[in-house]
Amino acid sequence: MSRLGVPSTLTNRDRSGQSGHSPSSYNGTPYSVSPSPSGRTSPYPGGVNGYGAQRTAEDLEGQNDERLEGLTAKVKLLKDITIGIGNEVRDSTIQLSQMNDAFAETSGILGGTFRRMNAMASRQGGRWVCYMIFLVLVFWFFVVVWWFRR
Repeated sequence: MSRLGVPSTLTNRDRSGQSGHSPSSYNGTPYSVSPSPSGRTSPYPGGVNGYGAQRTAEDLEGQNDERLEGLTAKVKLLKDITIGIGNEVRDSTIQLSQMNDAFAETSGILGGTFRRMNAMASRQGGRWVCYMIFLVLVFWFFVVVWWFRR
């Protein structure tokens, strides 16, 4: 019995290599046991140049083609991501430039308002300070009332 539970047709004598066949035959098919010029032996019948080597080369080519397709897809994905990042950077730069212009305009408006307020304060004398303190106190009173009524 073999390990798979199938009855074996080989006898102990056949397994030991004393079956009458030469060690250079495998199921009646000769194969090379001598090393090839590269120093390597092939486990496939027919030697290095036989069907086994050709089939192995075809399998390897198929695997290489599959891996190449996978790498090509990954490169395309990375290219799309970098193009997206570039577009986002370009759009963000434009938006930041527009925000910079808006802040510069606001700064100009606030600067002009502050100059006019200083001019008014210098013409009014010290009364404007009283008005400002009164407005702050009224605002503070409304905030306190609102806070306790919540």
